Amino acid sequence: MSHSVTRHTVGGHAEPGGPGLPAPGGAVRGGKPASSRRRGPSPTARRQRRAAFLFLAPACVMVAIYVVWPILSTIRLSFFNWDGMSEPSFVGLANYVELFHAQTFYTALKNNVIWLLLFLLAPPMGLAVALYLNQAVAGIRIVKSLFFAPFVLSGVVVGLIFSWFYDPTFGLLAMILGHGVPVLGDPRYATFGIVFAALWPQTAYCMILYLTGLTSLNAEQIEAARMEGARGWSMLWHVILPQLRPTTFMAIVVTIIGALRSFDLISVMTSGGPFESSTVLAYYMYDQAIKYYRIGYSAAVAVVLFAIMLVYIVYHLRRMLRAEQ
Repeated sequence: MSHSVTRHTVGGHAEPGGPGLPAPGGAVRGGKPASSRRRGPSPTARRQRRAAFLFLAPACVMVAIYVVWPILSTIRLSFFNWDGMSEPSFVGLANYVELFHAQTFYTALKNNVIWLLLFLLAPPMGLAVALYLNQAVAGIRIVKSLFFAPFVLSGVVVGLIFSWFYDPTFGLLAMILGHGVPVLGDPRYATFGIVFAALWPQTAYCMILYLTGLTSLNAEQIEAARMEGARGWSMLWHVILPQLRPTTFMAIVVTIIGALRSFDLISVMTSGGPFESSTVLAYYMYDQAIKYYRIGYSAAVAVVLFAIMLVYIVYHLRRMLRAEQ
């Protein structure tokens, strides 16, 4: 014996279907429509997200403590007048106004531009040396170690070596020219002499990057180009360099950042002299903080240098992302 179950409304009419039963429109009565129901992430996906967060959390904390917080603290400190011992006093934009009216700031900025332009010689010179060393001949490992040696030397050692090299009384440069030239004592030559010294280890670093990149070249493309008659410059320009584009990007980025933060060789060879003619922004920042106890003013110099580097990094990152897309 079967019974038909209907639901009566107040007016006495029967309403077909019931809770959970399909209505005439195809929707499920008493629940959400089928199209509006979404499945949440599976337990496996939730575990993977949790594991990724746990792995990234220590690195994020380290970056926040040692990178983000110092940057924010330096920006805040640039609005104060502080000697490092007494209570800081808020001065607003006074440090920046003084900075942009200081002649030494523009000298340091000009020297940074000189560093930037001349330092860009390091990647092509490193590539040339890497192409020379990328050969299977007897004794090439000894030659590689000789070219690699400048990279492992500290900046202090390199500075001392070239200080002796430039010495106008007993230096090797004086012996070569037959007379002494006060390279580090002349405001016209001091910056160029330091940049030349800095190019020695920077070229070795770029050489290492390119030697690594040359080991990952596609041999099939090179062989196909040889079969098509590509030789010498055409092989380098159309086949090898396109494959070395990521290495070139890294070499240029590291070289420009190294030019903007140059400090150690200047400190060892000239201490920013003579007459502050060879100072750069990084050394000017150190000089104001350590010698004159102007921590707030030094922080303003650091913020300007950081802004210059940030503009460059953002520009190249955008170029890299567009190239990948």
